Amino acid sequence: MSLNTCRQLLLIWHSRTDAARQLAEQAEEGALEVLQELGGLEQIRIKRLHCDQVQAQDLRDSHAYLFCAPENLASLSGAMKECLDRNYYEVLDQLNGRPYSALISAGSDGQGAQRQLERICTGWRLELAAPIRIFNFHAQTPEAILAPKTLNEEHIAQAREAGGHLAALLCL
Repeated sequence: MSLNTCRQLLLIWHSRTDAARQLAEQAEEGALEVLQELGGLEQIRIKRLHCDQVQAQDLRDSHAYLFCAPENLASLSGAMKECLDRNYYEVLDQLNGRPYSALISAGSDGQGAQRQLERICTGWRLELAAPIRIFNFHAQTPEAILAPKTLNEEHIAQAREAGGHLAALLCL
């Protein structure tokens, strides 16, 4: 099957402390595992991009989306928000009905970023395909907030499950 007829899962990530990058990588691994199990490796393409690299055509070419980002000051990180702002109107009414989910790394809450992303995805008329997962790293001091993060086994399993779920949807 040529790439033009493949379905694509787009993983968009941003991270300052490495948590969301690791979440995106683990989600990709989970998606690949599911595609291998279902025999979908030739029909489904996975594309993982840093939010600075995402162009409107990447969004149009994709059939499902997983957003992996940190919450900063009760909202999406500025770089992720800029990515969504930069592409919002160029793809408006072109992504309707496509599935999405998100993995949010947070120091304490994550719900502000979740609400913000849900509003944007509602505007794009995307369909939430799996619950948005918030990974709380309990970082409260400036040093803890800025420190590099490492995923634990539960985080890894949840990220892989999220990627696998979206990949399985594309196989249907």
